[in-house]
Amino acid sequence: MTKTILRLQMPCKIHFISGLPRSGSTLLTALLRQNPRFHASMSGPLGGLFGTMLVEMSQRNESAVFISDAQRQSLLSGLFENYYRPETDAEVIFDTHRSWTTRLPALKQLMPHSRIIACVRDIHWTIDSIERLVRKNAFSPSSIFSYTAGGTVYSRANGLAGVDGMVGYAYDALKEAFFGEDTERLMLVQYDTLAREPAKVLAAIYDFIGESHFQHDFDNVHYNAREFDLRAGTPGLHDVRKRVEPVQRTSIVPPDLVRRFENDSFWKHPENNVRGVRIV
Repeated sequence: MTKTILRLQMPCKIHFISGLPRSGSTLLTALLRQNPRFHASMSGPLGGLFGTMLVEMSQRNESAVFISDAQRQSLLSGLFENYYRPETDAEVIFDTHRSWTTRLPALKQLMPHSRIIACVRDIHWTIDSIERLVRKNAFSPSSIFSYTAGGTVYSRANGLAGVDGMVGYAYDALKEAFFGEDTERLMLVQYDTLAREPAKVLAAIYDFIGESHFQHDFDNVHYNAREFDLRAGTPGLHDVRKRVEPVQRTSIVPPDLVRRFENDSFWKHPENNVRGVRIV
């Protein structure tokens, strides 16, 4: 019996933003939104819904015997259309979620023309950025740490870097994609490059997704997720500066923690890039 593969038939293109937290995905989203043909936003619910649907359509559910692979694909494709179409008529949509780098084989079948842009940054600077938020909001326990108070920079770093932690999960998911078989669909955007040379990064992204270039304004960048950040107990989590530029600062992470993560930026070593992943 021939297996039918259904593909998403939306009147728009969908691409994905993923990668490491605190690595420029909100800034990239804010820039992409300047293009009137594009829709982009912070991390949303579709990544979680996608995973939940896969589980509920698995053999864990006794009724799954009535669901064919073609139906699974149709339902998952419909998830994107039914979520976005009531809200936007954009020609190109960018959906953001850390899990998309683990879904390359599925997305390749559902949306053959989709691409994943993964934002990356040295791990210790990611930890540093989160630690700064914790200290800035000293009277507001964060959802990042399940609203618990107390702990130390070491316990927080250990929790973040664990396999189920905010950073550890995203890091492992990124490696899965980077060393996988579908790397022609993956681009890595380094935070430092985005901050220093945003025009270069945006030009590379437009070429990667096959879209006509657009003149972005790097001196007037706007994004507002204050209500979400407040509910998360982490005001400032998705703030972006009005002007795109690098900011020099000294890390507040202890030196031994910096050394712990100093060799984790695998994408910086050409010998690791055996599949020719695009890196900007």
